[in-house]
Amino acid sequence: MGLSVGVLKETFPGERRVALTPKVIDMLTKVGAEVWIESGSGVESGHPDEEYAGRGAKVASLADVRSNVNILLTVRAPQPAGLKKGQVVIGFCDPLSEPDIATKYAAAGVTLFSMELVPRITRAQSMDALSSMASIAGYKAVLLAAVTLPRLFPMMTTAAGTIPPARVLVIGAGVAGLQAIATARRLGAVVSGYDVRSAVKEQIESLGAKFVSIDIGAAGEGQGGYARALTEDEIRSQREQMAKVIKEQDVVITTAAVPGRKAPILVTKEMALGMSPGSVIVDIAAERGGNCELTKAGETVSVNGVSIVGAVNLPSTVPGHSSQMYARNIVTLLKNMMTKTGELNIDMTDEITRDSIVVRDNEVANPRVQALLTPSAKS
Repeated sequence: MGLSVGVLKETFPGERRVALTPKVIDMLTKVGAEVWIESGSGVESGHPDEEYAGRGAKVASLADVRSNVNILLTVRAPQPAGLKKGQVVIGFCDPLSEPDIATKYAAAGVTLFSMELVPRITRAQSMDALSSMASIAGYKAVLLAAVTLPRLFPMMTTAAGTIPPARVLVIGAGVAGLQAIATARRLGAVVSGYDVRSAVKEQIESLGAKFVSIDIGAAGEGQGGYARALTEDEIRSQREQMAKVIKEQDVVITTAAVPGRKAPILVTKEMALGMSPGSVIVDIAAERGGNCELTKAGETVSVNGVSIVGAVNLPSTVPGHSSQMYARNIVTLLKNMMTKTGELNIDMTDEITRDSIVVRDNEVANPRVQALLTPSAKS
């Protein structure tokens, strides 16, 4: 018997993405999978039910999708209440920050895979949804800054005089940061980039930005190519040097995050207040507490004329392309676990499968998540 794959309409507030777009359905049906779509799932991302039906998917009610599929593809993994024992759920579930979801899935007998835990290895690049979504967040953050800033980004020479370009600093040169740098450059700003990982200096400069050098006394790279958490002394030294750089900027975009941890405070209240009135800070890390001390997730606050934008779920504000990218990521991950005859094969010797699985056979199967659970939750 082949697989039956289902998609539910996202219920998280403000979530406009969908886990499958019509164009990728062929990737599943060609290997014998049956595809079910809850009616209305793709409307927010520009895909009406008719498009799915035209590609061979069965458009049905929530109850019918839940009862007829053995695999659910989601953007944000739902709570397991209402799911069937033995079903498989793949989606974002943030298990390193909210490990309790793993115990709930284990109790329900539902297998759970986390898109956040897909390893950053060459073979898994086409499944790396975090990078896909980060690139969109970096792009959109610059547009938010440009709209909020009471100045133009590019230098313009007019009959009324020359307008100097805006000065933009991007903190964090991961996927989001590098995309922000590239976008700000395209808009004509004078761009600088900073990251605790000195290895990214070449990448920042290759995009036409200046690398801001701040000495913290040690390498800042951690596991999986992410920035590591800094010590208190390193943070203090970093902040003192950063304050001087930030004071000269019109826009600061912060993108620094450490998996499973609260976002580090890189822009203190004093630094923000040191900026000129009209300046803008866009904090992509707002959902994890924010890189700016004044950030309020989902809000734009103004302090002494400086606007701090607490950007949340930016990929959802571009649901058409973010859904397109995410759908290909998640289907590629699923196909990595399928046999040539269309059966699901959860092979724990495969690094991608082993790292991304969270729950299996009523147990928390991921060591990183296990380590975060309380003794009572593990038992």
